[in-house]
Amino acid sequence: MNLVVNPKREQWDVLCKRASFDSHDLSQIVKTIMEEVKTEGDKAVLRYTRKFDYPDASSLLVSREMMSTAAGRIKQEVKEAIELAISNIDKFHQSQAEFVAKVETIPGVECWRRSVPIERVGLYIPGGTAPLFSTLIMLAVPAKIAGCKEIVVCTPPDKSGRIADEILYVSERLKLNQIRACGGAQAIAAMTFGTACIPRVDKIFGPGNQYVTEAKLQAQRFGVAIDLPAGPSEVLVLAEKGSNPAFVASDLLSQAEHGTDSQVILLTDSPELAMDVLAALEHLLQKLPRKAIAEASLKNSRCIVFKSREEMISFSNQYAPEHLIIHSVDHQWYEEKITNAGSVFLGAYTPESAGDYASGTNHTLPTNGYARVYSGVSLDSFVKKISFQHITEGGLKQIGPAIVHMARAEQLEAHAMAVEIRLKALYT
Repeated sequence: MNLVVNPKREQWDVLCKRASFDSHDLSQIVKTIMEEVKTEGDKAVLRYTRKFDYPDASSLLVSREMMSTAAGRIKQEVKEAIELAISNIDKFHQSQAEFVAKVETIPGVECWRRSVPIERVGLYIPGGTAPLFSTLIMLAVPAKIAGCKEIVVCTPPDKSGRIADEILYVSERLKLNQIRACGGAQAIAAMTFGTACIPRVDKIFGPGNQYVTEAKLQAQRFGVAIDLPAGPSEVLVLAEKGSNPAFVASDLLSQAEHGTDSQVILLTDSPELAMDVLAALEHLLQKLPRKAIAEASLKNSRCIVFKSREEMISFSNQYAPEHLIIHSVDHQWYEEKITNAGSVFLGAYTPESAGDYASGTNHTLPTNGYARVYSGVSLDSFVKKISFQHITEGGLKQIGPAIVHMARAEQLEAHAMAVEIRLKALYT
């Protein structure tokens, strides 16, 4: 990690920058994939699947038999962990359901809003070196609670053509029956346009690499909504003097091991703690199977020493991290001052891993500074809000004149006429 001590405020913008890449070339590559899938359908999806994932791919379908037999290959302790995660995630998202509240804004004028499920949703579940079955739980549970009629899951096969047993087991456990073996931008394109094998959806969810993220952004041009612009994972750890260096280092590594383009940031008010954490990182790195990935991530990461907690929280809000972990016995002080973060983890015994798996909150979160304007995925992500109103004769008499005056002020005569014609009927 790069060590920075007491940076001036004019340096903060540079210190908040994430890793960049050639977005023009990326956009063109993804545009070509999108166009080919739109024109050729499954043929193009299979061609790209053979190129990037499984060289002998001949079908995108995942059979019921493949799903039902996966359970026999899952360890019992993993099954029990999945059940705990599903239970907690279900409880947290069930609590987000809104009751319909009718409001009489003026006598005779009643307004209310109702949540209606998005009918067709697509869930993109990363595979490859780290099949994220936890992401499938995070997305499918609220989709089921919301009442989405059609849930399509796309996840890439490995080099031998297999889908991770855990993904298949969770799919079976949650009664998901449209699982397709494809990934990358081609999977996003298929869910955007629809193919013979993969239905078109109304909204696409799920994290992915830069190609998946770009494909999701392009999908919006074709009338398909997305959850949020999620890119490489990131964490900002804020640790005061006296924090446990090993705890802090393990929090940093838990995100660094996601990918070489992940970024981790440590803020501290203690130069001594900074050096202790850097030493702990070196020690703990040796224990990681994904050591090379974590090391590459750490090269793009920073440890910044500030003079005060006020500076630390101010920098954190400017950075707007996906994950914010606060190591402080006085974490309530920080809690009240957080304005930009995807998900916050308070106290030494609240690792980010808890939110990734089993505490109940959702781990699909905004990255790259988008936490300034986006929320993480929730039950609301799977519904749209429809407003209703009912006006009685007496109600229209009360608000009608105001509507007429406002419509004429905007020179919209037909708007005024729609009210006046009714008022005339009421008064004659």
